[in-house]
Amino acid sequence: MITALYCRISREDEPTQESSSIETQIAYLSRYAISNKFYNIRYYIDDGYSGSNFDRPGFMELKKDIENQLVSTVITKDLSRLGRDYLTTGYYMEHYFPVNNVRYIAVNDQVDTEKEDNDFAPFRNIMNEWYARNISKKIRSAYKTKALNGEFTGPYSSYGYNKDSKDKHKLIIDKKQAEVVKLIYKLYLYGLKVYKISKVLNDKMIWIGLQFVV
Repeated sequence: MITALYCRISREDEPTQESSSIETQIAYLSRYAISNKFYNIRYYIDDGYSGSNFDRPGFMELKKDIENQLVSTVITKDLSRLGRDYLTTGYYMEHYFPVNNVRYIAVNDQVDTEKEDNDFAPFRNIMNEWYARNISKKIRSAYKTKALNGEFTGPYSSYGYNKDSKDKHKLIIDKKQAEVVKLIYKLYLYGLKVYKISKVLNDKMIWIGLQFVV
């Protein structure tokens, strides 16, 4: 039977990323498993997935192996690695794992479903959910503040602009693409509809969104 060591990290963990990194979790859980004589170790990893979302590839793979009766024990560094949604985390701890005869251990929170002293676990789950919501609000607030200050916060620049190589929050005009944008507006002001405009662009070999081949 597999001893599943589950590791997860996401943007909400950035303030403590060094102590919660995937590499740190792997090393920590490996030491714990070996020192406590857990064998047949397999790692399940979700790098960059929120704790409030349980549709994570590593976690889904773990569930599949559990339901195929391959897993005897699941170990995480703490409860927040399993998830930050109070109800869903509680469901897995109190129903899903026991029904599938899986022992769950959250090392730092001293949670072990094989023992009876897990009364404080629900409160930890509530705190973890609150933390996720609080961090999410802070991130949204930070992005809003940057936007109000005129800083660009998107992952990709819009057509007609490029990100400044010296400042990712600043956009600079792409002169070639700007001419295409001006042409589109000019054609629209002349009364051309979308289909006609796209035909003009095709005739001029301008493919927006694919390649720029004037």
